[in-house]
Order: sequence, then C-alpha cells, then structure tokens
Amino acid sequence: MENELLHIEGTVENVLFRNAENGYTVLDLDAGGELITVVGELGEIEEGEGLILEGSYVTHRRFGTQFRAEYCERKLPDTVVNIEKYLASGAIKGIGPGLARKIVAVFGAQTLDVMEHDPMRLSEIKGISTAKCAEIADEARKLFTLRCILSFLSQYEIRSQFAMRVYRKYGSDSMELIKMNPYIMCSEAVELDFRKADEIASDLRMSRIDSRRVIAGMQYILRANTSLGHSCLPLETLSAKATNALGVSEHDFYESYNLALDDNELFEYIKNDREYVYLPDYFYAEQFIADRIHILKDFSSPENFDYDALIDIEEEEHNIRYEALQRQAITTAVSRGLMILTGGPGTGKTTTLNAIISLFEKRGSRVLLTAPTGRAAKRMSDLTGNDAKTIHRLLEVVYDAGGRTVFAHNETNPLDCDVLVVDEMSMVDVLLFEKLLRAVRLGCKLILVGDSDQLPSVGAGNLLSDLIASGIVPTIMLKEIFRQARQSCIITNAHRIVSGEYPDLTQKNNDFFFFKRDDPEKSLRLVADLVRTRLPKAYGYSPTEDIQVLTPSRKGTLGSIELNKVLQQEINPPAPGKAEYKSHIFTFREGDKVMQTRNNYDIVWSRSHEQGTGIYNGDIGIIRKITPGAMTAVIDFDGRIASYPFDLLSQIELAYAITVHKSQGCEFEAVIIPLMEGFEKLSYRNLLYTAVTRAKKLLILIGSEEKINSMVDNNKRTKRYTCLRNMLTGSPEMKPPQTDNPGILEVLGMIERKENNNG
Repeated sequence: MENELLHIEGTVENVLFRNAENGYTVLDLDAGGELITVVGELGEIEEGEGLILEGSYVTHRRFGTQFRAEYCERKLPDTVVNIEKYLASGAIKGIGPGLARKIVAVFGAQTLDVMEHDPMRLSEIKGISTAKCAEIADEARKLFTLRCILSFLSQYEIRSQFAMRVYRKYGSDSMELIKMNPYIMCSEAVELDFRKADEIASDLRMSRIDSRRVIAGMQYILRANTSLGHSCLPLETLSAKATNALGVSEHDFYESYNLALDDNELFEYIKNDREYVYLPDYFYAEQFIADRIHILKDFSSPENFDYDALIDIEEEEHNIRYEALQRQAITTAVSRGLMILTGGPGTGKTTTLNAIISLFEKRGSRVLLTAPTGRAAKRMSDLTGNDAKTIHRLLEVVYDAGGRTVFAHNETNPLDCDVLVVDEMSMVDVLLFEKLLRAVRLGCKLILVGDSDQLPSVGAGNLLSDLIASGIVPTIMLKEIFRQARQSCIITNAHRIVSGEYPDLTQKNNDFFFFKRDDPEKSLRLVADLVRTRLPKAYGYSPTEDIQVLTPSRKGTLGSIELNKVLQQEINPPAPGKAEYKSHIFTFREGDKVMQTRNNYDIVWSRSHEQGTGIYNGDIGIIRKITPGAMTAVIDFDGRIASYPFDLLSQIELAYAITVHKSQGCEFEAVIIPLMEGFEKLSYRNLLYTAVTRAKKLLILIGSEEKINSMVDNNKRTKRYTCLRNMLTGSPEMKPPQTDNPGILEVLGMIERKENNNG
C-alpha cells in the first residue's frame, strides 16, 4: 500500500496540528465513515471543510498508517451542519460557536455565499453591530482571498507555503496581481521557481516576449548564479543564458533589458569596457561597501605616536616576543583603525589580535568581537578570552512592519562600540558585510581578520580577496611560522599546500596521516572504521563531538550524503526505545549529529537563563530528543537548545560528514578527508588547504598521492564575477543611479542631522 498514488475525499473532522509558517498540517478526515489521518502542506484547513486529496499511504513508526497528501483540492462545506462546524472552529476571526449558530440559523446553506459576496448582510443578525460586521467582513475577505490563491496555485501543484507567502506580500490584491503578472511570485519574498510561474503565464496567454517575463527570467538567472558565488554576470553571459533559457531573440532580450535598467530592476556596472549586470541588492551592497570603506579610511589617518614602548610592555606582561610584522600589525590597528590582518595557521594571528585588544582596552575603548558562524564565534571567545557573537546576533534580527526580517542595528541605530573585530572574514559575503558596515559608526575602528587562501564565502562575492587586492585597506600578512607551530605537520603541510608544494605524506608518528586507497568502497569502510572504532580507542575521541569527516562533494560514494548514511548506521543505528523521524533524504534519530542548512531567524533557543532566536546555516548540533506525539525534535547546538517541528527538519541534514565548503569557520579535534577520483571542478588547491586547516590535533587523508598532488598543482580558483575591487579603486566608469536606497552621502547627512538635533 505504501507509495501507491491514491485519490480520497472526505470532510475534515479534527485539525490536530498546523504550522502557520508553511502550512504543514495533520488532520483527521472523515472519508465515508472511515477516519483517516492526513499529513501534508495543506494550508489553513478548518474543521467542516471538504477535501479531495491525492497522495499515498505511509507507515509511521509510532502512529501507524497515515495518508501523505501531495495534492489537495478544497471544497467549502455545503451542508448546514458542516458550515456551522466550519465557522465555529474559528476559521473567521471574530466568530465563535455561539455566533456561528446564529448566522447559520438565518442564512442556512447560503451562509458562506453571503459572507463572500455580501458580508455586510451579517448586520441583519441581532447582536452584530455595523462595526462588528465590518470587522468580520474584513476577516472573511482575507480568508476567501487566501483560499482563492491556494485553490488557483494547487492546479499547478504549487505547495501551500507559496500561497501564504504571496498573501503576506500582496494581501487582498494577490489574485489580481498574479493574473496580471505571475512572475511577481519569483521575487525573493515568495521564491517560486520561475518554471512554475512560466507555466501559469502560458495558461494566461502571456506572450513569451513580454518584458515582464523576460525581466523575471533575467532576475531568476542572476539569482541562481548568486548561489554559485557571483554577485553579477557579464552582460554577454546573461544574454546568452537568457535567450537560450527563455527562447527569445537578442533583440527582445535587449529591449527588456533596457526597460529593466530604466526601472532600476537591474543595474549595470562597466569594468574594463565590459558591462556587468547586477540584481539591485547586490549592486547596492558592493557600491555601499566601496563608499563606506573609503569614508572609514579617511576617518582613520595615521596617528603620530610611537607605540613601540606600549608593545614592549605587552611583551613583558605576557612573556612573549612579537616578530616585526606582528608589531607592525599592532601599531597599524591601534593607529589607523581600519586594517586587515591575514596569514595562515601558526603565523600568530591570535597572539597579535590579543595584543591589539589588550591595548584598546587599556585605552578605555569598548571592543566587540564577531564572526560569521556560531562555532567561529565560540572559537574566537576561547582564544581571546572575550565574549564573541555571530554577526547576526550582534546586529539583532527583528521584524519590520511588513513582517520581513531586518537588523535592529543600522545607520540610525549603530553598534555601541569603539572597536569592532571581525574574524573569519573569508566566510563573509557582500550582503552580510554591507549590513555590518551600516551598523558601524564612522569613528569606530574596524579590524578584519581572515585567511585569504581559504575558500571564499558560500554567499556571493569575493570580499576578503577583493579588499586585499584593491590596496585600499591597510593589510598586514603574517608569514613566519612560529617554532611551536612548526612541530605540527598539519600546519607545515598546510603551508606547503598553499605554496604549491606537495605535502609530506610519509610521517607516521605526528598529527598528519595518509592512507593510500584507490577503491571508493574500501575508502568508505576505512572511514567508518576510523570514526567508529580506531580513533575513539586510540585517542578517546567522541565520534560525534570530536571527529569530523570532510568531503569535497555531496555526491558519489564518498560524498556527504552516502557517507552520512553509512556513518549513521555505524555510530547511531536504530534501537528499541530510540525515537526517529524519516524525511525525504535522511532518517533522523535521537543522538544524531546534524547541521542547519539555511538561515532561520525564527527558531527560538534557550541556554541556561538566556533565550534568543535564530539558528543559522552551518550550525552543527546533536538531536537530544524526538517526540513523535508532539511532532518535535529537540536539538542541542553547542548549548543552545532549540525545538524543531517535524516540518522544519527539511532544513536539517546529517552531519557526520559535511562538505569542505560547509566546514568553513570551524575547527575540529580530528578531521578525516577521503578524496575521490574525478570531480575535477572540486579538485583544487585552496579547497584542500581549507580542509586541512580545519583540523586542530589530528588529520587523516585517504586516497592516492596522485589525487592529492593534482589538487596542489591546480591553483585555478573558481572564478567569481564581482566588481567590488574596481569600485574600491574608484573606477570612473560608473555613474551611481538615482535610487531610494540611501547612499553613503545621504547616510552622512542623516547622521549629521541626528547629531545636530541631539545637540
């Protein structure tokens, strides 16, 4: 019976659970006298409604047989009994059981028709004033609009969460706007796949060369490429992709393209006589970063003060000797206040940073520390002894009037600090850095710390490399590997790799080991044995807390998906009394190591007496408890305890093995890296370097010498399209457009006016 496509009809008897965010619902359906438990993204279903469902029966480990609905057609109740039950359930705000009974007594089977088309007639009922009638009419209008959207989109097998996003964005005008231009649903507020909108547009007889379609197609292509790291695309590249994907001529493309530029739906930047095309958010971000960096640089001219004596005192207090570049970095940070500190492992970045923080604090400056991820922030706290927060927590996520997530700290509400230190800058993308810069006062000193030889950010842009390459920001690159660090083969081999030299794979008694394996299946068995038995036995490492498997790809025998399935079976197999939940890809069990795969600003977490919101892409945790009855899983993210409804587990993946890209900003006691043949696009030097530098005490490489050496030889980094470097160097080829987005000069004026008013 499982996975068989079936058709059932019935009336909703009870709604057992509903997630208001995405419409995931559990209900009892009366199907001809048989009560069936139905699960799926059904939207705001209410008791008394009629449903026509298509889907399949599944067997839940605890709750038995359920019907998982893939398609849902809703029918308003058409009998007096069901209409009263529907209204009594609270479907329309302001109507309870008593009032529902009165309304149905007057209008009978015509009740819902009256409420949809002539709701002011409700004032005929005793006890409903004109004001109350208007309130109910407004709520009824919302309900019928949402139902209309759900019904319309369900024809195209579009899930209910998109209907709710459309309604939140466009309100009661949603259906009219969709029929005028279905491509509005491809916006970031809704995120519907362009192909689905295209299907609707085709049914609505919209021309394939309609500028609204062509512009939406361009934006869709640009947005898809931001996930590949590109903040923009060359115009000829966009033209080729769009004409091919949309089936339009170059003439039609450029006609729509010029309209998009005129309406600020797209932006163009000319670099080296070549046009690059941006989505608005990415253009604003890179332009603002360039403008603000110049302003901060002007605010931080060198002080005519010799800091050598103060640095000498730091050396005496901490019984340490700084080498020449470290002293230069400390002096630059304190005197200039806008600086990049970079260098590989073992070169003394942390020691230098601690001296910088110490000198600022002795001057009475308030120093804040931040990093892109929770693990990076925790590591920063451990190494400096100062509290560090993630960038999102530092900026404080709040909601605006439209329900969108924004940051509380910005130009008009800047961070209360004199010095801001940002670690792991290689992980920071241009959108996040723009938001951070908007929250930094112009007098605040800014110190950016990172390793430019690591992989660039998962998000769009090539921020750290562009800032360094521009020559605009004072940059100190630490190069000397300190004596203690030279004793680590992890560190010495990392420097060999980044310098284009092959790592020494012959060591057998240090912290860097190589196992030669040519067969993926044998490599897989070795990984499992190391994680489950050999490393815990030899070093006392926990398979979940201390050991991390890193792999270049998600796909293949040694990709993260297959590795996770094998490692879960080895480390955390099913057992009596161990609850689990089956998602589309993984089965999650109590005790599993998992990772959040997208930013979620709404998840509430608690830690001791502290409470906050937000779990972010890359956060790693352990499932502590699964409660099938409540349909929740409790996950521990390094002490932050969060409760996940089952439907949110789609944002979670097993994390016994993760990709190298996902490991950025993290360090682990022991790292195992199986390297597979093939996957040439993922076989390059700085990916190997990034993977190796994730290990603190033990690194194990599995594969062939030829594969490792070929990765070292391949220094062709993945090209990212961005114009930030040119913007930073002040290319005269761009005239900033007139927009409503506040530029740097307007921001300065806002700040000046605020200060004058306060004065």
